[in-house]
Amino acid sequence: MYKIATSELETVCGITSKIPDNPVFEVAFAGKSNVGKSSLINALLQRKALARTSSQPGKTQTINYYRVDKGRKAEEGFAPDCYLVDLPGYGYAARSRHEKEKWGDMIENYLHTSRQLRTVFLLVDIRHDPSENDKLMHDWIIASGMQPVIIATKKDKVKKNELKKKLDAIRTKLHISADSPVVAFSAVSKEGREEIWDIIRDCGEEEG
Repeated sequence: MYKIATSELETVCGITSKIPDNPVFEVAFAGKSNVGKSSLINALLQRKALARTSSQPGKTQTINYYRVDKGRKAEEGFAPDCYLVDLPGYGYAARSRHEKEKWGDMIENYLHTSRQLRTVFLLVDIRHDPSENDKLMHDWIIASGMQPVIIATKKDKVKKNELKKKLDAIRTKLHISADSPVVAFSAVSKEGREEIWDIIRDCGEEEG
């Protein structure tokens, strides 16, 4: 199991903020409102409430940078020194069109501006087929020059005998090849946590 020595919310960027030029690599997390990004980040960091979770969709309205193990040299069993970047949730119907456009501009600016971004994890709810917004975000990330890694959240909400069918449906709807990873994750059992950290670690090793 990956151990976390330190973690902190280091930078918060609003609509008018300049994207920071960070000293180490970043991985970002995108997904619709209430898909479980904050719960995933807390699970990765072994914290209960560093990333704020809410039953109210659309809570995250900023880009939040969480620094992991600042200054730690690469060491077996520990997470790499990096940033987990929480992007604003999309697709919340109650938000005005103007707000949605601002959030879209914010995410697009980040994807095109960050020099340290190595990959984007796209979260989708395993219980449902990907939405049109999920498909748009998937295509948007690809257009930005990256192949997104899909995380199917809320694994604990589906029966074991339905799991493969649900994952296959996600692959089909998003046109994901068989060799591209789709990680099933549960915030309850933490299943999938180590697999996600393996992918993050590999991003750092590719950089080195």
